[in-house]
Amino acid sequence: MGLINYNIEKYSPKQLVVIPLVLLIISLIVLAYYTAMTGMPVTPGIDFSGGTAVTIETNESVAQMQSTFAGYPLVGVSDVNGGKFLKFSAMDTTQFNSLTALITQKYPASTIEQIDESFGKTLQYQAVIALIFSFIGMAIVIFIAFRTFVPAFAVVLSAFADMVMTAAMMNVVGITLSLGTTAALLMLIGYSVDSDILLTNRVLKRQGKLHDKLAGAFHTGIIMTSTTFAAATALFIVSWFGSIQMLMDISAVLLIGLVADVLNTWLTNAAILKWYVQKGGGK
Repeated sequence: MGLINYNIEKYSPKQLVVIPLVLLIISLIVLAYYTAMTGMPVTPGIDFSGGTAVTIETNESVAQMQSTFAGYPLVGVSDVNGGKFLKFSAMDTTQFNSLTALITQKYPASTIEQIDESFGKTLQYQAVIALIFSFIGMAIVIFIAFRTFVPAFAVVLSAFADMVMTAAMMNVVGITLSLGTTAALLMLIGYSVDSDILLTNRVLKRQGKLHDKLAGAFHTGIIMTSTTFAAATALFIVSWFGSIQMLMDISAVLLIGLVADVLNTWLTNAAILKWYVQKGGGK
């Protein structure tokens, strides 16, 4: 049945959840560390922390840019079509006016955008609330749909692990939390639940051997994941060559989340369902 042989008969539920559980614990530790350091589980970008974004038409290298703005809180330089995109953390009025004067004098063909720190904090609060309420709403719908604790808990746990692992990896690879990456995390909630519901419905609502139902669900689900992964990869490549930072971040978050979803759906959720069915649950 397909190119990948998905056979978990010889593994106990405890063995199946070892790797995802260890990764989940490590991810929670990473998020706890960043929360203590920055006040947020994921390092906030300019959208949420406040700062200044500057687009400059220049052929200078990244090193030259860093040297020119050494006296300012420069946090990132990236290439864009025909120039450079610079990010500065929050500054006081005097320093911002000095930066503006320097840019205007040395790089006349440039644009400067500033996000006030208090406004960024407001956006940060709203983004966190959106993520929390989306997850809670998803959990409520899942419990109402299945009306059985163990299968519903498995779906919610897998979705939670997807989010936690993805957020931790964002910190590791240096992707900040922005409006774009927040949208990507919200998309992951929906995608994770979709794959978990597919698995749960196949196992609990179809007749047949448990192994056959798990294998059938896997081959359907992995095709869905592969097509989504291919689309996200294409988006990442296009945005990489086009130097579109926001799309790069969104596609990278989706790719990380899809990998986490494969682990949590086909190991964690499958293990819990296997244990549940072996204990007499389901048909």
